[in-house]
Order: sequence, then C-alpha cells, then structure tokens
Amino acid sequence: MGTNVYQVIRRPIITEKGLGVKETQHTVVFEVATDATKTQIKEAVQRIFKVKVSDVRTAIFHGKFRRRGKSEGHRKDWKKAYVKLAPNEKMIEYAENL
Repeated sequence: MGTNVYQVIRRPIITEKGLGVKETQHTVVFEVATDATKTQIKEAVQRIFKVKVSDVRTAIFHGKFRRRGKSEGHRKDWKKAYVKLAPNEKMIEYAENL
C-alpha cells in the first residue's frame, strides 16, 4: 500500500446506521482500500481530518452475485472501517446538511 492517504480512505459511508453510530458512539464510518491495515487507516484519518483516533474496527464485505438479463457477475469485495475518535476530539462534519 502506498503512502497516499487518499488511496487508503475511499469515501465516507453516509447511511442511517452510519449516522446513528456517529451520534451515539463518537465513531465515523469509511469505505477503505481492501488491503489497508488498521494502522494505515488510523494514520490516514488523522492526517486528512486533523483529529486523534482512539480505535479502528474493520469489516470485509464479499461482493454479491448479480444478474441482469443474460449477463451475470459479481460485485467487488470491499472493506468498511469504523473509526472511533478520541473523547476530547470534535466530530468530523461530512454529513451535516442531510
């Protein structure tokens, strides 16, 4: 994995569950590179958003089988990271206007 933090963090996941965890557990959710480690994810979030991270949890999701008419295939596998911020840190505001 390269040193580019924008290759580690792909995008924030803005769902009802993701916003609920953000409010209750002081945690933000990101889609990350599948080969990214927890340490790389922690460093990338700290560098991009200028906050302190206390904990990182990850989950790998396997691509589903999909068929449309005659053509069929699989979606890509992807990885989700739950990043818990330090207790005294201000929350990252990427989904304020929803």
